[in-house]
Amino acid sequence: MIAVILFSSFFFLLLCNVPVAASMGLATILGAVAGGYSLSSIANLMYASISKNVLLAIPYFILTGVLMEYAGISRRLIKLAEVCVGHIKGGLAYVVIIVACFFAAISGSGPATVAALGGILIPAMEKNGYDKNMSAALVAASGGIGVIIPPSIAFVIFAMYAELSVGKLFICGIVPGLFLGGMYAIAAAWSIRKDKNIVKSKKAGNKEKLHALREAFWGLLTPFIILGGIYTGVFTATEAAGVAVVYSLFVGIFIYKEIKIKDLIHIFVDSAKTSAVVMYILSTAGILSWLLTTSGVASDMSVALMSLSSNKYMILLLLNILFVIAGCFVEANSAFCLFLPILLPIIDSIGYSRYVFAIFMVTSFAVGMVTPPVGANLYVACNIAKLSMTDICKKVLPFIVMGMIAVLILTYVPGISLFLPNLLGMK
Repeated sequence: MIAVILFSSFFFLLLCNVPVAASMGLATILGAVAGGYSLSSIANLMYASISKNVLLAIPYFILTGVLMEYAGISRRLIKLAEVCVGHIKGGLAYVVIIVACFFAAISGSGPATVAALGGILIPAMEKNGYDKNMSAALVAASGGIGVIIPPSIAFVIFAMYAELSVGKLFICGIVPGLFLGGMYAIAAAWSIRKDKNIVKSKKAGNKEKLHALREAFWGLLTPFIILGGIYTGVFTATEAAGVAVVYSLFVGIFIYKEIKIKDLIHIFVDSAKTSAVVMYILSTAGILSWLLTTSGVASDMSVALMSLSSNKYMILLLLNILFVIAGCFVEANSAFCLFLPILLPIIDSIGYSRYVFAIFMVTSFAVGMVTPPVGANLYVACNIAKLSMTDICKKVLPFIVMGMIAVLILTYVPGISLFLPNLLGMK
């Protein structure tokens, strides 16, 4: 009974365009009332859900992304990628994907990556003869790489719920993130194959390339500081996020000199708004996770799913289908709280790595960021390009298809996700 009320009310509220966090909170309250639980403990549960040391990394990484954007890092990364590959046919399309991979290693957020790059790249692509709808679809899809390549906010949250090492999960995400970028490059090449209006950029000389590299160097150094510090054990993921903030401030104020003291209030307010949204979702999702566990709904649903098939690969296929459908309605951070209490026992029972499960689940929801009707990246790209959702939907289809293929490959070839951690000897 609790499960019926919980899930039916949650999806009904989503269909009524109620925000995800509010839908989750209201559905949980209804489920708690139906189960006879006291509502007086909800405030304490909400606080307990976000008062974890590992979650401090989230506002720090968000602040780092905002600082780097104000410092002009995205503009410099775009210039570097453009002088390297802009002269080949479809070069600007590949620039989008390359820069998305670099910026993903700074921001940790899909919508933030789209917002940072879209304002510059969508007009630039349109000016060079690219179809505007395709350009916006490409930027939206590429932004999903932001939740896979570390530092990833999604991985921090997943690691907390699944009791995994954040550092190892970050390392696991590097190769799959680049792999997804490669799949999107194939989709971009397919999308522009017959477009004769595209204008190629002039080939840059070595002097221009060296200048662009020097300009972008301090931005390129950020992920090496973060991941290098975590891997070598110099600091934890949370400490790495704090170091990234200090480094970003130093680069923006003293090296690039684009951040002024008067800008800091706007930077802090912008990052606080984004952080508040994420933390509120986590606080309401924490209540939902608690209710699913204490009411026995999670264990009952785990048993029910296991009864459908005992075949490992069939179970993984069912999970792929579940995430594809869920990704159309729910974003990744909420999905972890909704599904992990139910699915982790199943993953353990079939002997599947939790780290690989994290990769293919996060990648599934990265693709979901461009899947209507709730695709967050699509809305950001549409806002920037001043397009309607119907304009962009057809053009995003090749990227969704290639993204789904990437998810299936990552699911059934776990060696892709574990290659780098194994190479580095991480346990």
